Amino acid sequence: MIGAPVTIDRAAVRDRFVRMRARTRALFALVDEGAYFDRPIPLRNPIVFYEGHLPAFAVNTLVKKGLGRPGIDGRLEEIFARGIDPATEAAAVARGNPAWPSRETVQQYAVAADRLLTDVISHADLERDDHPLLRRAQALWAVLEHEDMHQETLAYMWHQLPHASKRRPPQYVTAPPRLVSHGPAETRARIPAGSVTMGTDLREAPFAWDNELPPHCVAVDAFTIDVHDVTNRQYLEFVEASGAAPPPFWEREGGHWYQRGMFERVILPDDWPVYVTWADADAYARWRGGRLPTEAEFHRAAFGTPGGGERQYPWGDSLSGRLPANVDFRRWDPEPVGAHPDGASAFGVHDLVGNGWEWTSTPFGPFDGFEPLPSYPEYSMEFFDGDHYVLKGASPATPRTLLRRGFRNWFRPRYPYVYATFRCVES
Repeated sequence: MIGAPVTIDRAAVRDRFVRMRARTRALFALVDEGAYFDRPIPLRNPIVFYEGHLPAFAVNTLVKKGLGRPGIDGRLEEIFARGIDPATEAAAVARGNPAWPSRETVQQYAVAADRLLTDVISHADLERDDHPLLRRAQALWAVLEHEDMHQETLAYMWHQLPHASKRRPPQYVTAPPRLVSHGPAETRARIPAGSVTMGTDLREAPFAWDNELPPHCVAVDAFTIDVHDVTNRQYLEFVEASGAAPPPFWEREGGHWYQRGMFERVILPDDWPVYVTWADADAYARWRGGRLPTEAEFHRAAFGTPGGGERQYPWGDSLSGRLPANVDFRRWDPEPVGAHPDGASAFGVHDLVGNGWEWTSTPFGPFDGFEPLPSYPEYSMEFFDGDHYVLKGASPATPRTLLRRGFRNWFRPRYPYVYATFRCVES
C-alpha cells in the first residue's frame, strides 16, 4: 500500500476513540432493556451481539492480530468476532448463539476493552512497516472506521424496533416546522463532460478501505441530473400511477400515508427525500424516462467544478465546524430536500452528501489493482458478487469521519432498511 508516511497524533486519536465509544453507548441506551435480545432485522444478529462485537473487533484486530498481545476474554472474542450480514435469514439463525451472554457480562467486557484500547492508543507501537496490519497504522484506522460504520447500521436496526421499545432523546422533534425546503424539487442541472478521481489517494488521507484503492481517473460524458433528490411527493405520484409497492418507510392507514420515523409516525412529509431500495429507485427512474447515475457521474456532479477541478466535498474542502448537510446524527430522520443551500455542489446540485445515501447504477466491484486489506481481508471481497450496488454520499446517521470523497457504500438491490434515496439523470 503506497502513500505518504502516517504521523499519529495520539491525543487526537484517543479523543476520537473516546467520543466514538460514548456515541455507541448512547445509541444502546436508546433501546429498552426488554428488546436487548431481539433481532429487529432478520438478516442481522440480535442487539446483544453488536454491543459485544464492536469492542471485540477492536481487540481482535488491533491488540491480538496487530500487536500480538493477549486479549481480554477469548470466549467472548470468538462469539462476537464477526458481524457481516449473512445472505439469508436461515444463515443468520444458524450463526446465532442461543446462549448469548447477559448484558452485564457484555458491558463489563466493553469497559475492559475500552480501558485496554485507550492504553494501546496512548502507548503502543501502532505504526510499523514490518507488519502488514500496522503499516500506516492500518489496524488502528480500520478499528475506528468499523465502529463508525456500525453506528449507522445500528440506527437501521433501531428504526425497525417498535416505537415503544425506544427512548426518544429530550426535545427531539421528528418533523419540526422550521425545516423548510429551498427551491423547486424538479429542476435539472447540466453537468459538462470532464474527468473524475475515483477512490482515495493515500497521499491525502491516512486510511482507505481496499475497495477505494487504487485511485484512478475516469472520463465522464456530459449529462443532466436532478438538482434535488426524488421526494416523497414525487414518488407517491409514481405509486399511484403505476401501482408500485410503497417504500419500506411508508405506512398507510385510514386513507392517509405516513412516514415511520425513528421515534414516531408522522403524516408523510411531501418534501423529504424518499428512502427506497435500488429496485424501487431503478423502476421510478425508468418510469420517468431517465436512469440512475453511475458512480463516476455522481462524483462529477458532487465533487467536480466547471473549471475542471475537484473538491473534497460538494461545498468545498473543509470538514470543520457545523457542516451544511444532514449528517453525523444531527437528526434521526430526513430534512426537506434543499434545506442546506450552502452545501450544494459547484454545479448547484443539492444534498449530494447527507440526508440519505444515493443509489447509483454501478455494481459494487473492485478497481483494477485491487488488493485485500490485511487487517480485514473479507471486508469487500465477499460482496464482489454482482448482487450489490454502490451508494455514495451519506445519510443523517453517517459519522463525519466517513465523508471522504472516495468512500463507497453498497447494498443488495432489494435491501429495505438502508437510508437511501436517489435522483435521476439523462445522458
